[in-house]
Amino acid sequence: MTAQTDTTGPVTTVYKVSGMSCGHCEGAVSGEISEISGVSSVTAVASTGEVTVVSAAPLDDAAVRAAVDEAGFELAGKA
Repeated sequence: MTAQTDTTGPVTTVYKVSGMSCGHCEGAVSGEISEISGVSSVTAVASTGEVTVVSAAPLDDAAVRAAVDEAGFELAGKA
């Protein structure tokens, strides 16, 4: 019998962030989220309000919310 399947590899999560309107906003949100342990890539798009995060493992939503708050925006949830 096989035990639990190991799910290794990057995890991609898309979040909705309200209030971003320009490249500076994208940079602020990306910079804060990129400081979360395990994050390898962050792409924020102001026109859609979507932030795509690639990480080594699923991220704690509270950590992402805190990072977005620190940047001065509001996490609306996952897309």
